[in-house]
Amino acid sequence: MFCSLRRVPLVLPIILVLLVSSACSRAGQSGSAEASAGSGRAIQNKGSDTIVNLALAWAEAYREVQPDVSIAVTGGGSGTGIASLINGTVDIANASREMKESEKEEARANGFDPVEHLIAIDALAVIVNLENPVDRLTIDQLADIFTGRITNWKDVGGNDEDIVLVSRETNSGTHVYFLEEVVRKGEKDNTDIFAPQTLLMPSSVGITSEIQRNPRAIGYDGLGYVSEHEKMLEVAKDAQSPYVMPSVATGADGSYPIARGLFMYTAGEPTGAIADYIAWIKGPAGQQIVADLGFVPLTEE
Repeated sequence: MFCSLRRVPLVLPIILVLLVSSACSRAGQSGSAEASAGSGRAIQNKGSDTIVNLALAWAEAYREVQPDVSIAVTGGGSGTGIASLINGTVDIANASREMKESEKEEARANGFDPVEHLIAIDALAVIVNLENPVDRLTIDQLADIFTGRITNWKDVGGNDEDIVLVSRETNSGTHVYFLEEVVRKGEKDNTDIFAPQTLLMPSSVGITSEIQRNPRAIGYDGLGYVSEHEKMLEVAKDAQSPYVMPSVATGADGSYPIARGLFMYTAGEPTGAIADYIAWIKGPAGQQIVADLGFVPLTEE
């Protein structure tokens, strides 16, 4: 089910496709124009596993609004979605992190400037087994735990047991965000990495399953994926700051220190059906689905 710092193979690849039309031709850099011109193929939407449940719910609801527009939704990770946008096989890439400069350069080399669309906010919860007595940690403590500088729960007020580290695999935007903002504490010159004994999981479900199974485990996941079967920890920016529990409210007001934007990327400014779809996602109906699934909706400016 897991491995130590290497990708976990999937027995059955998780490919979530909703309402695929009979012809799914290559999206290409002109994908927006083709999809919006009513070519009969689905809008291709691929990427972040954090966003995939949202994307599926949006696509299903939008079908009721625009029955003539079909949307094919696929997971695979933020890096996979962005790579697919760059090589022209999708219309919309979902990402739980911002595009890297190197990815933007690749896109420009392929003839387009990628356009970022903020579509929701996610509070990233730090989770442990329900039997774990630890209730709160600082960012510094989390960094020390996930780099392997702290290896026993007793050093942070827990039992005298080894800590088992659980993370998303490296092509995940959630992994990249946690690495940059927690492991490296947002410090641009920090080169710390996850401890080599870290178990890399291919999905959010993989993380929660391991946390539920293992009383010594600690991991992280999007708020929308956490259930009553895991224990969320309060997190503080530092020892002098208040400890805050992740929630929609604390993610929205900025008091919870591990919150991030969720994005869609397009090959240039979208037009036609794709532009209409993204506008609907950002509107009241789309943002209600964000709230319903436990993510943080965008605030109206």
